[in-house]
Amino acid sequence: MRQVVLDTETTGLDPAQGHKLIEIGCVEIVNRRLTQRHYHQYLQPDREVDPEAFAVHGISDEFLQDKPRFVDVVQEFMAFIDGAELIIHNAPFDLGFINHELNLLQQGWQAVESYCTITDTLVMARQRHPGQKNNLDALCKRYNIDNSQRTLHGALLDSEILADVYLTMTGGQVSLLGNEQQANSQQQVSVIRRVAADRPSLPIITADADELAAHEAVLARIDKASGGQCVWRTLETTD
Repeated sequence: MRQVVLDTETTGLDPAQGHKLIEIGCVEIVNRRLTQRHYHQYLQPDREVDPEAFAVHGISDEFLQDKPRFVDVVQEFMAFIDGAELIIHNAPFDLGFINHELNLLQQGWQAVESYCTITDTLVMARQRHPGQKNNLDALCKRYNIDNSQRTLHGALLDSEILADVYLTMTGGQVSLLGNEQQANSQQQVSVIRRVAADRPSLPIITADADELAAHEAVLARIDKASGGQCVWRTLETTD
């Protein structure tokens, strides 16, 4: 199974307003292992980078002046991703820019989705962690992944970090272990800790009058807000 983790940087937020790609970064995963093969390219967009975008990625107009244009690298880039499952965080953003660039070339290229399957890790993260922040920094913190080098966004660095996030989110670090380490970990037996039969009885602490009154006040608010459907009141009645 070949997967390619992909990220891009751009001159702004919307290709419909003339914004262009300025960096593409990809890393390859085969059978859930990073292969060390990657694709990385800065691009000359033939327009200025918006100040807001520069504040995010730090890629200047001066730096991009001597870089190739998308038309110069499209064959190599598309060959690298062809047939792979693309792993992208917020896929509509990156695919929107890439497909816009392909369309501008008027060389008969189809949308990326015609050559690759797409997995959006933002959608995956929102399903697993509803109501929480699911940007790349938040996921790194949640899964204990080191992103200390990420002071600014960069397509290749972000794709490497996203690869770690994806592998951890979909299977944990055990999939990254060598065969010998996996065998050793599978042979480990959990130790059952039994409670001593002569242990002293645990103390029973009951609520005092103030605590009971506070508890009743909370139940009353819940009961009112739910139209008399407070589950805890029902359980108390049943008991």
